[in-house]
Amino acid sequence: MADEAEKPAEATGTAEAVESSESGFRNRRLHNYPLIKNSDMNEEIRVEAMELCVTACEKHASNNEAAAKLIKETMDKKFGPAWHAVVGAGYGMEITHEVKNLLYMFFGGNTAICLWKCA
Repeated sequence: MADEAEKPAEATGTAEAVESSESGFRNRRLHNYPLIKNSDMNEEIRVEAMELCVTACEKHASNNEAAAKLIKETMDKKFGPAWHAVVGAGYGMEITHEVKNLLYMFFGGNTAICLWKCA
């Protein structure tokens, strides 16, 4: 019981490192639900974009380029042109976007999706 009191509370919605009591190795828990890190979209567009991103990542689990292309083309059709999407793990970037048109989320643990609209 004393060991449980010393452990920090688990963070919800993130991939976290956990020490296994049997082997001593550090393992990562991967979550299969979407985690929105930053968004300034209105709620209707954000929910639709999030569902689209999840669907694209599930459909093209081994091909991030195809997932990004599906997200971009679908958003262009539904909400007008000039949408851009980046899907992957371990990337960095700086963007300029149209206000109220940015979504940055994680899905499947370490896959990040950045979706934005340019003017």
